[in-house]
Amino acid sequence: MIITYYGKQFWKITQGELTLAFNPISKESKSGGAVRFGADIALISVNHPDYNGADQLSYGDRMPFVIEGPGDYEIKGIFIKGVASSVTIAGKKYVNTIYSLSVDGINIVFLGALASVELSKEAGESIESPDILFVPVGNKEVLDAKSSAKIVAALEPKLVLPMDYDQSSLKSFLKEMGEENAEVTDKLSLKRKDLEGKEGEVMVVKAG
Repeated sequence: MIITYYGKQFWKITQGELTLAFNPISKESKSGGAVRFGADIALISVNHPDYNGADQLSYGDRMPFVIEGPGDYEIKGIFIKGVASSVTIAGKKYVNTIYSLSVDGINIVFLGALASVELSKEAGESIESPDILFVPVGNKEVLDAKSSAKIVAALEPKLVLPMDYDQSSLKSFLKEMGEENAEVTDKLSLKRKDLEGKEGEVMVVKAG
């Protein structure tokens, strides 16, 4: 599995011939960072330009299956569960979807633009033993560094990948986690066996 980060909450996961994308940045986003490539599955947590650029994921004859909210899905042998939470961005309320899925035997939980450490009962039940947790860290609308560390402690993932951060909030989060010397990489390549023995380890993937 190869994991690539493009900034905000935009990630690409490649496993063999399969490509998944999470929260692609749209061309309308003020944050910049829109990147174009072909994906098989696109998962959108929030219908906001920072996170809903599914049109960026069509390339050649490759068109993604787009998931844009809560529900149960099965695409290309991948089971995906989406559970709703809420977030306020620039004064407007949005639904944020937390996604849980398994790729090549690795359990992935993607929190999206989560704004509260208080998960709903349904969200709590849908998140089982995450191997990899994608957690937002301290932009103005999502969890702050302390809250992000708190939800990591509650969910007990093997590996934590922070997102949606600036250097200040990332530094605060790493300090909260006791991971000031966390490994920093341009791209993450891992197999199931690489996660054995890990407990809440933080890795920072730089935005490409």
